Amino acid sequence: MSLMISVSGIRGVVGKSLTPENLTAFTMAFATWVKRRKQALNPGSQSKPKIVIGRDSRPTGGVITGLVSNTLALCGCDVVDVGMTTTPTVEIATAGEGADGGLIVTASHNPVEWNALKMLNEKGEFMNASDVEELLAIVEKGSFDSARWDEIGSLTANGSWDAVHIERILKLSCLDRDLIKSMNFRVLIDAVEGAGSFIVPELCRKLGITEIKTLACEGTGIFPRNPEPVEQNLRQTMEILARESCDLGIIVDPDADRLALVCQDGTLFGEEYTLVACADFYLKHHKGPVVNNLSSSRALRDIARKHEVECFSAKVGEANVTEVMKEKGAAIGGEGNGGVILPELHYGRDALAGIALFIQAFAEWKSETGGTLSGFRKTFPDYFMSKKKVELEKLTKEALGTIFDTVAANHPEAECNRLDGLKLDFAAGWAHLRPSNTEPIVRIYTEASTQEEADALAASFIEEIATVAASLTEG
Repeated sequence: MSLMISVSGIRGVVGKSLTPENLTAFTMAFATWVKRRKQALNPGSQSKPKIVIGRDSRPTGGVITGLVSNTLALCGCDVVDVGMTTTPTVEIATAGEGADGGLIVTASHNPVEWNALKMLNEKGEFMNASDVEELLAIVEKGSFDSARWDEIGSLTANGSWDAVHIERILKLSCLDRDLIKSMNFRVLIDAVEGAGSFIVPELCRKLGITEIKTLACEGTGIFPRNPEPVEQNLRQTMEILARESCDLGIIVDPDADRLALVCQDGTLFGEEYTLVACADFYLKHHKGPVVNNLSSSRALRDIARKHEVECFSAKVGEANVTEVMKEKGAAIGGEGNGGVILPELHYGRDALAGIALFIQAFAEWKSETGGTLSGFRKTFPDYFMSKKKVELEKLTKEALGTIFDTVAANHPEAECNRLDGLKLDFAAGWAHLRPSNTEPIVRIYTEASTQEEADALAASFIEEIATVAASLTEG
C-alpha cells in the first residue's frame, strides 16, 4: 500500500506506508515550505517560524507527534503542542497563536492502524493544490532547510485551546442557552474513543444540555467499531440510543470534523442532512450564499431557495469547498459527509459548531411543536442517495476522459458538469461519477426521490461505464 498524498496532507498505515523515514521527510519539507512562505509574506522577518501541532487519540499519535515536533525544532521552527484535540481546534489554535502553519496527527475516519499528517497554512486552513505541488517538489529534490545548533526551535505546550474553541462557539449570537436548557434534553454522545471524547460532552454541558450519556468517550484511541460515522457502522449506537430513551444522539469521527445525528427512535437523521439542518437555521440569522460539493444532496439547494440565497457546488474536498465559500462570500457551507463549515468561526469542517447550531435549531422547533427529532427531520426536503463504485483496471486518464465524454453524450437531457469527474443533473435526480485519486475505481453517487430510484440510477451507470470501458479495451 502506497502513501496517500492530498491537499489535506499525507496518510498511510503506520509501519508500512507511513514510516519514520517519510514522516521525517515530509515534516522537513513542511518546515521548509513554511519558512519560505513566511519570508514571502513577511520579507526580511528574522523571527523563527511558529508551528502548532495537535493529535487525535490514536495509540501512535504520541510518538509521531514527538518525532514530528523534534524534527520541526531541528529545522529551526518554534513548536506549540496543543495536545490531544480535534482537527477544528488545531485549526483555530493555528490562527489564534499567530503561527505560520499547523500540523494535525490524525487519520480522521481511517482505522486505528492508520495515521497521517494534516497540513495547515498560517490561517489554519488546508494547503491548496499549488501549495501541495511546492511541498512535493521540496520532497522530490530533498532541498530541506535545517538549522544550526544555536538556531534550533523551542518546544512548548498549550492545552488551553479546547476551552477557547468552546467559548467561541458559545459566543455565537444565534445561540440561546436558556432555551436549550429548558428543553431538558437527554443526549447520547459517541466519540468512538477519539479526540472528541472530552470536548464534545463539555460543549454539550456548556450549551445547557441537562442529561448526557456517553459512549466510547474515554479517549483511548482504540476504536470499538469502524470509526467512519456512516449508518452501517452505527447500528449498535442507534440501538443503544433508542433503548436509553434519548432525545437525540451525537456521533463524531476520531478527529471531530464530521457530525452524525440519531433520532429518538434509533433512526439516523442522515449525514447529508447535518449541513442542511444547520444551514436552514443559520440562514435565518445570517443571509448569504451556501456552498456544498458536487456529491452533496439537492436538499441544500432547496433550502437556499427557501431563504432566497444562492447555492454553489465545489469539487469534492474541504479545501475546494472553502475556496468557493471565500470566493462567493458564503454564510455557511460544508460537505454531505456531516461536515459543517462556519466562516464566522473559521474555514474548516467543525463538528462542534455543527452540534451547537443543530441543537439550537431543534430546540426552537421543539419549543413550538413539542415534536421529536424524527418529526424535525420530516420538515426537510426528502431525497435518497446511493453510493457505489466500479473497478477500472489499466485505464489511462485519457481513456477515462473518453468514457466520461461518451456517457455525457448518451444523456443530452441532463445538465453536464465536468468540474470534478462527470456530474449529470436530471429533472428528477442526478449522478456524479468521480475517479478515485488512490485506487483504480470510479465512485458513483446518485440521488433521487426514492432509494429504489437512486439504486437503479447507480446500477444503470455502472453498467454503462463497464460497457464503454469494454469497447475501448476491445478497440
